Amino acid sequence: MTKNEDYYARVSRYYDEDAADFEARYEVNPVLQRIRQSFREQVKRHRLRHVLEIGSGPGFDLAHFARIMPETQWYGIDISEEMCAAARRKIAEYGCENVRVECGGTEDIADRFPGRTFDMVYVFFGALNTVADLERSAKDIYEALAPGGRAVLTFVNKYYAAGTAIELLKLRPRAAFARMRKIWGGYSPVRRLDSKCYSFSETKEAFADFRTEYARGYSIFYPAWYYRGLRKRIPDRILQFLWQADERIATSGLGRLGEYSLFVFRKPAQVGQDLADQ
Repeated sequence: MTKNEDYYARVSRYYDEDAADFEARYEVNPVLQRIRQSFREQVKRHRLRHVLEIGSGPGFDLAHFARIMPETQWYGIDISEEMCAAARRKIAEYGCENVRVECGGTEDIADRFPGRTFDMVYVFFGALNTVADLERSAKDIYEALAPGGRAVLTFVNKYYAAGTAIELLKLRPRAAFARMRKIWGGYSPVRRLDSKCYSFSETKEAFADFRTEYARGYSIFYPAWYYRGLRKRIPDRILQFLWQADERIATSGLGRLGEYSLFVFRKPAQVGQDLADQ
């Protein structure tokens, strides 16, 4: 087994174990639901024929999109066999015939979907934080896209200022600076996930072959999804104000200090085209 194969085997085992109650945990977290809907809007604004989701998990978004956009063909790929199985069950339950799910990582896209290019590739909630080499994955996505195609990609951000401050106030310096380490470790305090956090500039550097059409942050002031106790202590009107404040500054420099970052990258429409001309 190569170094990368061993790495992905560990990531796969983590998500295999996570698959059993992944959907149930999501359904009781309104912050994740609200952010996911915002992610989805970035996909739905375009007319699409063939779309690939990387890190498709239990099929939340594939099933959602397949039902509301039945004229589009949807494809999913995920490193976890258990997540793929859960996605196929959901797709069958919803009766979606315009969806196909395969197991693998970004380097497997060409093999799993031979001869297919995509109008869009999307990644929700940071699946690319778990790849072994982000620049390699960026090239895999570039090759998977048709000329002029877009990638809607989200990442767990390296510089989450509010989270760092909260953890320091809790006298937890290790947690406060966990995202700065070479291996982040994921959200769970008891289970390690091989992963890495990226800053805005590191992400843009990895995707330098693309044009950046849009970029923003999430949970800049509004508490991140895992700060449930904190949110319960903040009045609803204040929480709504914080969410609205985030929306106003999401694309500014302060947006680079949020919990998640979202990018819309576009592949040049022609080989050798100057990205600045698009």
